[in-house]
Amino acid sequence: MAIAFITGGTGFVGSHLIETLLRQGHQVRALVRSPAKAERLGLKGVEWVPGDLDSPDALSRGASGADVVYHVAGLTAARDMAQYLAVNRDGTARVLEAARPGGARFVLVSSLAAGGPSTPGRPLLGNEPPRPVSNYGRSKLAAETLVRDSQLPWVIMRPPAVYGPRDTEMLRLFKTAALGFAPVFGTGDQQLSMVYGPDLAEAIAAAGLSPQAAGQILYPAHPEIISSADTVRRIGEACGKRVRIIPIPRLIGRLILQVTGAAAKLAGRATLLTPDKGTEFFQDAWICSPANLQKITGWKAAHDFRSGTQATAAWYRNAGWL
Repeated sequence: MAIAFITGGTGFVGSHLIETLLRQGHQVRALVRSPAKAERLGLKGVEWVPGDLDSPDALSRGASGADVVYHVAGLTAARDMAQYLAVNRDGTARVLEAARPGGARFVLVSSLAAGGPSTPGRPLLGNEPPRPVSNYGRSKLAAETLVRDSQLPWVIMRPPAVYGPRDTEMLRLFKTAALGFAPVFGTGDQQLSMVYGPDLAEAIAAAGLSPQAAGQILYPAHPEIISSADTVRRIGEACGKRVRIIPIPRLIGRLILQVTGAAAKLAGRATLLTPDKGTEFFQDAWICSPANLQKITGWKAAHDFRSGTQATAAWYRNAGWL
């Protein structure tokens, strides 16, 4: 039985990771900004540590005696690069500092965005030179650099797009598809890798506990490659709808993103719909291979996109979200 400390434990991926580790019989501590949110999750047997990534004392308490530190917390949307770096890079530095005295295995949940886009038909393996194209991707790569330069045994996980129960980002697409239509940036031919949230949690747990995973950059994904248009179609199927796809050409898409980005900036809030993020939306492919992760840990994603979206839609309906 291992002692695990998790940041971002009340979030979408972190909460599934907690469930996985508890089910496997491990002792779990988790950093929590909102005790009330933690209570609503109904997770029993977790030691909640009040604080955030700006709380060195809380991080030290959480990491003390831990065998594995799973750093899941991070920003996926920010007002500017400085805000991304303040959380994704500098927050990682503080978690590393807290983990250093005990020499715990350090698992960073990064992103495919740190590796950058791929060539259609040629999934990334983890040994390619990184080439992020957005501020988000560059901030996650900056965090990876700190982890790789640390004296701790480390593992870097770069998941692609994640979906599943409790996710609020993909929920927007489910709600739109349930109306019978959905916009798609570009022609709909963009190639994508995906991973179901509970499957991702199993992969992260396996990487943290496998001796052979140390020093590896790994891609937890289902091996299926799916187009952006088929992504929308299968979400529609899960919602019981035949979806009409509305392609958004690059020029129009960039204009839309300029407007939404400017509006968010004026309102002082963060959004994913920015011109910077648009550099990701119009790439030809975001695909990666789980082959190395499977070889090292034996993990395999249990859900392809069709079965995963069906399970997700069912959860949304039962929760009253859809």
